[in-house]
Amino acid sequence: MILTTIDGVPLFSSIDEALQWGENRGLSGYHTHVHQGDTGYMGGVDHSNARSNSRTTTPSRSSRPSSSNY
Repeated sequence: MILTTIDGVPLFSSIDEALQWGENRGLSGYHTHVHQGDTGYMGGVDHSNARSNSRTTTPSRSSRPSSSNY
């Protein structure tokens, strides 16, 4: 499940979803962000890596999380 997007990159509720998203874009690993008090998972080893390799955008519930760890 997508919690939100950050810079057009989806933040997922599970590691598996983040890894799958990343794998589809040639990325490895994942990193985390905190959104509304919950930890979310994003494909790619860091946010810069995920953002630069994002080829598609995903609809979001909000444009920016209320807090994050990046």
